[in-house]
Amino acid sequence: MADTVVRLTKEKFDELSQELASLQTARRKEVAENLEYAKSLGDLSENAEYHEARATQAQLEDRIAKLDYLLKSATIVEGRKAGDAIGIGSSVLLRREKDSKELTYKIVGSEEGDITAGRVSADSPLAQAMTGKKIGNTFLVKTPAGESKYEILKIE
Repeated sequence: MADTVVRLTKEKFDELSQELASLQTARRKEVAENLEYAKSLGDLSENAEYHEARATQAQLEDRIAKLDYLLKSATIVEGRKAGDAIGIGSSVLLRREKDSKELTYKIVGSEEGDITAGRVSADSPLAQAMTGKKIGNTFLVKTPAGESKYEILKIE
């Protein structure tokens, strides 16, 4: 894995830490038990349950390794104060120029982005275009559908 800094909010860091602990204990035990049962069924070369259990074990270990790496390389970012320039942790109310639609987004770390939940990754074009801006500023974002212009109405 590349040596990159992963930026996470405290909430996401805690959530990933809990997931890792669960995977390393209960889930790992469950997968090991399934693997032992599949082995007991006989001939491993034609044992579909054994091959499925091995694949599940590989996926589990891969997820554990990814989470471990993320948590070890993570930098926890703090929320911004209202009125500060936009950055990770900011909640922003925007107005899109073409239809005057108001949109609210929270800028989060790269592992937390979920546009449907209003959480925009700091690495996304939208977040990058608004980072450092203040209330009243306008900015352009290039999207596959063309450019969109936004005005910043509020920062929390």
